[in-house]
Amino acid sequence: DVFQSHEEDDRKVRRREKNRVAAQRSRKKQTQKADKLHEEYESLEQENTSLKREIVKLTDEMKHLSEVLKDHEKICPLLHCTMNFVTIPRPDALASCLPR
Repeated sequence: DVFQSHEEDDRKVRRREKNRVAAQRSRKKQTQKADKLHEEYESLEQENTSLKREIVKLTDEMKHLSEVLKDHEKICPLLHCTMNFVTIPRPDALASCLPR
């Protein structure tokens, strides 16, 4: 009877140790998963910041080019210069429209 009790105790100890190791492994896996997600998040945040900067630059460039186009349209001898080129290409009209 003492022998049986000792065997049960050994089994409980082994089971507890096995559970402890499994729990430790599970925590480690969860930590690694959380670390990986955090790294991905940081990477996406950096990419997002970079894209926002690029959008600001492109928006500024678009505003500048729109102003340049408006200024050009004011001094261009042809009305609707672009429409004329699209419908009937006229090299002489293009030459008079471009700066000399």
